[in-house]
Amino acid sequence: MIRSMFAACLLTCSVGAAQAQYLGTGSNPNNHGVSGYTRSNGTYVQPYTATNPNSTQRDNYGTSGNYNPSTGTFGHRSARY
Repeated sequence: MIRSMFAACLLTCSVGAAQAQYLGTGSNPNNHGVSGYTRSNGTYVQPYTATNPNSTQRDNYGTSGNYNPSTGTFGHRSARY
């Protein structure tokens, strides 16, 4: 009985964590600074902090539901992959 309750609790917790990642509610904790640069049209882009590349956009700062600690803002974009 206790084993089945423990298994059910473990399953619930793991599904909840996986779902939070899918919904974009957990930002990637690994980040790096990007230096400022000038675009080909002459527009200067200010330096910024970005999450490290990985196989998904769901944990990027700009993705809806994620918080950017550098700017204090929440993302608003949909993940493309």
